[in-house]
Amino acid sequence: MKWAALAAATTALFSATAEAQTLKVVMHSDVKIVDPIWTTAYIVRNYGYMVYDTLLAVDDKLDVKPQMLESWKVSDDKLTYTFTLRDGLKFHDGAPVKAEDCIASIKRWASRDAMGQKLMSFTKDLAAVDDKTFTLALKEPYGLVIESLGKPSSNVPFIMPKRIAETPGNTQIKEFIGSGPFVFRADLWRPGEKTVYDKFKDYKPR
Repeated sequence: MKWAALAAATTALFSATAEAQTLKVVMHSDVKIVDPIWTTAYIVRNYGYMVYDTLLAVDDKLDVKPQMLESWKVSDDKLTYTFTLRDGLKFHDGAPVKAEDCIASIKRWASRDAMGQKLMSFTKDLAAVDDKTFTLALKEPYGLVIESLGKPSSNVPFIMPKRIAETPGNTQIKEFIGSGPFVFRADLWRPGEKTVYDKFKDYKPR
């Protein structure tokens, strides 16, 4: 991803006091939609990376690595992928991130994303083993499972709480709770004027 190009398209002004630090940024576009699965707009993708987190992510060489995951393993027949979450992951409302949240989020993402739809066409079942572990069972081997779940751009398979992720893909969500590094302040959101985020104190970076 050409992050340098994104950075070049923005103008940043910094202000700091002894009590707090605030970053004020003029982005390339206004945030008018706050459902990162409902649209492929890059500004909403960028918003998504602030508010939500992903199971997998790419490193500086574009290799897919664990992000929210502690690890994953693949069965010998290449038909079952087992994913295990890291300890201590929380949503912004304080609830722990569970396997059922990940399953619901993957399904909603896949209903909107072409790569996700292809993955689901090979998928037999998604099932929770326990709160930290879930499996993805395939009908036949498919070589792009990890690349699909680790795709870095629109649409991104962001993880949401199950109750929110169960919103149909053709309907915009009405709650904006993720487990990412920033909390979206919906009460201060003024489309065309400003979008406000607070640092999430319980965020667990990789």
